Amino acid sequence: MAQSQRAGGAVEQPYQPVKKLFFGRDDAESDFADGLLRDGFQSTYASEAVLAGRKSLVVGRKGSGKSAICAHLMSGRYPGRAALITPDDAAGDEIRRFELQGLTADTAKSLIWRYVFAVHAAKHVTEHADAHRRWRAPASVRALKDFLQANGEGGDGRLTDRLRRGTRLLQSATLVVKMFGLEASFSAGGEPGANGGSEGARAMRQLDALEAGLRAAFEDLGCVAAQEKPFLILVDQLEQVWQGDSDSHPLITGLLLGAKHVVAAYGHAVRCVLFVRADIYDALNFADGDKFRSDEVRITWSPAALRGLACARAVLSLERPVTDEELWDGIFPRRVAGEWTPDYLVRRSLARPRDIIQFLTLCRDAADRSRRPTIHEDDVLEAAEQFSRWKLDDLAKEYNVGFPFLRPVFAQFENAGYAVDRNVFTARFDEIRDDLHERYSAYTEQLTATSVIDALYGIGFLGVRRGDGVVYAGDSQWPLQPYENDLRVHPCFRPALGCRTPTSSGDTVIAAGHQYQAPVVRVQSHTGFLRNVSTTDAGFQADRHVRLLEQTALALSRLRRQLARSGLPAEAHTEVREGIDLLDERIDALPLPGAGLTSDMVEDLIDNVTARLAVLHTRMKDLGFRDDPVTRRLADEAAALRRAVGGAVGGGGGSDSSG
Repeated sequence: MAQSQRAGGAVEQPYQPVKKLFFGRDDAESDFADGLLRDGFQSTYASEAVLAGRKSLVVGRKGSGKSAICAHLMSGRYPGRAALITPDDAAGDEIRRFELQGLTADTAKSLIWRYVFAVHAAKHVTEHADAHRRWRAPASVRALKDFLQANGEGGDGRLTDRLRRGTRLLQSATLVVKMFGLEASFSAGGEPGANGGSEGARAMRQLDALEAGLRAAFEDLGCVAAQEKPFLILVDQLEQVWQGDSDSHPLITGLLLGAKHVVAAYGHAVRCVLFVRADIYDALNFADGDKFRSDEVRITWSPAALRGLACARAVLSLERPVTDEELWDGIFPRRVAGEWTPDYLVRRSLARPRDIIQFLTLCRDAADRSRRPTIHEDDVLEAAEQFSRWKLDDLAKEYNVGFPFLRPVFAQFENAGYAVDRNVFTARFDEIRDDLHERYSAYTEQLTATSVIDALYGIGFLGVRRGDGVVYAGDSQWPLQPYENDLRVHPCFRPALGCRTPTSSGDTVIAAGHQYQAPVVRVQSHTGFLRNVSTTDAGFQADRHVRLLEQTALALSRLRRQLARSGLPAEAHTEVREGIDLLDERIDALPLPGAGLTSDMVEDLIDNVTARLAVLHTRMKDLGFRDDPVTRRLADEAAALRRAVGGAVGGGGGSDSSG
């Protein structure tokens, strides 16, 4: 568009919205700093439910807007006070190492989270009392100040330091709880029936006393009244501490249990909201999982909501009103490849805010490079190619923990049709199966064509044709069934893979007009059970004997840590340490997975380990250390390993609740 001369002599500048158009950053923190998230936050059912206090567990895929809700609440949108907890690698390591003899790993981890929440709540209470002080603070508040000071929690500090202090205090049973002028110091040397018992029992009593004092302080300050806004604790970015191993499960389940306990401990005075990535939450398997159903809300985005997000950000960046019609039939072309542009963009993304922001930004950049004042169809098509490459790479990274084999599997779809028959894929997979088994030897039992297809469906890479349409994970509550053969690569990934047409030479697919019908015979999987529940989006677990070996090594590691903080005399300490060293040597002598390690070898090893631990347990009792935590831990770990060999292998791990 050329410049034109106005009647008054001024030169009218061409309409060039691309120069100012800006849709945002990839992460919520930067997006908030730029002002787009702060001023253009798109409310959803999930954000409204959290704000209203109806939901406390927000579950969503990477990029779905979990951190955006969190940042929005922390920005002042929540009318009460709020605190944000974002654990990093160092914090995760502290929690992983935390254990208490006499408690399962889940329960022990819940105690360290309860300690963190209690400290945040105590700091809130004391600051609230100082801000509204018109008289002398109640005794309960003064006791909390003394508690914070006595336990080194006076300043803000890093989460890792707080966890380290809490770990030391709870494991050593010297946490000083001073409430209402009464000081209760729980000592590791307490008598049974008083302050004695297992480490876990003593730690629980300490936390119960601390939480009772906090509840009293909330009541004294009137914070439990219904009209008062509860203190809000937000926990986000848990993917930073998730590694998908047996230590990661109790870390997250302990957090869930600790957050659930907040309601029972403090009533209306404190709320805890967790933001958890969907693949992490779906990987959890613990007994109390059904107790979180009413707290859970899944983030979903409709095409209309994503269009609204795009329009809102265009308004903010252009600093003037922008109608939906102007955006999609002026700034953007009305149609791309014969399809309405918003539908084209949404269908070729994974329907998440981050995807749409990145796709729109690529379109804008393509137009800007071409010196165009508005975005043309060619710009959108160019952006679609780059966006597809990004998303294919991002998908492999997002699910690398649960499915580390994705990249070589994706390669089997390159330059082929996007409509894939199950049998055709099985033939392709058989060609690389031996190589995958060698490269990912810990997963050989699960690396089958059927399991990989289920995984690809679970993460959204593949869809399945049902009736007149194609269904992708998230569109239907029904998982992929073994008799469903007409599979489709998601449109988002087709450009990156070169999947330009439905079929390629040699492929056989069901005709496009085929009507979906379930066969009369119910097909069973290789496990012998009907596949009616999908767990593939949670990730593959290592083969059973590999998990058992890992569990054995972790048991010995826990014993070493218990021994390191014990007060045993040198002779007894040396005897236990040498016994653990011998067992570690036997583990090291086993072949690696894929290099000859068998289930029989691992089960024989565990028999040897449990027998040796039983001998050490009896020896410690004979030496007069019947109630020592090390003695009890020896029995706990031996019992846990025996249960594991019997088939009860899970995330709970560690010790049991027997004293």
